[in-house]
Amino acid sequence: MPSKMLSIALVLISILFMSSIGWYLNLDQTGMILSAVVGLALGLVCLRFLHFWLKIEAYKILGGAIGSIIGAILGMLISLPVTYNIESPQISGLVYGLAMAIMSLIGMQLGSTKAWELKRKIVEPSDRKPEIMGILDTSVIIDGRIADICGTGFFLGDLIIPQFVLKELQMIADSSDSTKRTRGRRGLDILNRIQKQSYMNIVIDETDYPTIKEVDQKLIAMAKETGHPIITNDFNLNKVAEVHSIQVLNINQLANALKPIVLPGENIRVQIMKEGKEHGQGVAYLDDGTMVVIDNGRRHMGKNVDVTVTSVLQTTAGRMIFATVKA
Repeated sequence: MPSKMLSIALVLISILFMSSIGWYLNLDQTGMILSAVVGLALGLVCLRFLHFWLKIEAYKILGGAIGSIIGAILGMLISLPVTYNIESPQISGLVYGLAMAIMSLIGMQLGSTKAWELKRKIVEPSDRKPEIMGILDTSVIIDGRIADICGTGFFLGDLIIPQFVLKELQMIADSSDSTKRTRGRRGLDILNRIQKQSYMNIVIDETDYPTIKEVDQKLIAMAKETGHPIITNDFNLNKVAEVHSIQVLNINQLANALKPIVLPGENIRVQIMKEGKEHGQGVAYLDDGTMVVIDNGRRHMGKNVDVTVTSVLQTTAGRMIFATVKA
């Protein structure tokens, strides 16, 4: 919004402008007063438009301005053949002015409306590089939970698979040991599963570090060089990466953060608030709003009781806990 000083200055300039026109036309005292009043009204109208334009995004203003200029040029080109055949200068000027005004307004409306497309092409180019979520190591691929996380849509971007990690995975899949072979093939299946998800992309990085033998050390070197985090569930790799000040996204830490707040067999104390749908059931709520359904809890309604958790049901709609009154 414009400052008060700017607003006052704009109104005063409008009054002085119209008063100068009145003085130039040699108007009498009444005419000069009327000119000043018109200047005041003009200043207030301009101030109103200024308030309105300041609320509009810059790219819309730019688009409207460009559209107005193009519209004015088209209006001039359209009106010239018509006004050329009109003998009366007044009518010719009126037609010329109307054509310019109408085409300018149409151009301004079209320019400001379509300006977002220009913004998207210039400010937000479609060919910009997608975000890199991290570098996958062998253990997290074989683990498989990374595919489930990608399936939820929490990862939106590219996942990097170094060529040396893929090579290690293929060696495990070709191992003579049946257990290792099964784990390796599972890892390859997980990669295929991730690649089939439309919003995920697996990027195979051909970068190698011939002087480094261990895969974990190569991952550390790549993370340092690129600045991307390492996605793993390997405890030792996690610790080494932390020593090198490398960001690590550990799947096990994520799982611990999302584990249920209570487990079957645990005892908790709740206040039974109302009766449940089934006969004799009572319903309580934890501090985070989680519903606790208690068998034979109806008779304890309104009381704080100790209950034993029997099961925890996790759904897409939330978590529900089932329990019984502790004997």
